[in-house]
Amino acid sequence: MTHDIVDTAVAAGSFNTLVAAVKAAGLVETLKGTGPFTVFAPTDEAFAKLPAGTVETLLKPENKAKLQGILTYHAVPGAVMAKDVVKLKTAKTVNGQELTVKASLGSVMVNEAGVVKTDILCTNGVIHVIDSVVLPK
Repeated sequence: MTHDIVDTAVAAGSFNTLVAAVKAAGLVETLKGTGPFTVFAPTDEAFAKLPAGTVETLLKPENKAKLQGILTYHAVPGAVMAKDVVKLKTAKTVNGQELTVKASLGSVMVNEAGVVKTDILCTNGVIHVIDSVVLPK
């Protein structure tokens, strides 16, 4: 564990869209900060599931605030490991809204996204990989 959340995401190679979004939203310094944070990180494939043009629209400077809201909805204050996530029913996100957490039969859902990989440790928190982008209300 030698990288922060941003550097870990960059090194993984499967979060290029997420990294581009974090940069466009001006959240790089935040996610390189001391934290700790728990990030439910959508893969590039997860972003590809969004309707055509959605990502391109969100990356435009005039949509920075909306993009920040979406990205901070994927982050929870504190380092919450998988063994603790499964005990939760909800998790309050950095943007103030709550995610719904459901664990059953060995799988975990965060809203409508499936958790596909857990406990990627970083110097300032932990990443859990999800298969869909979750959108705040």
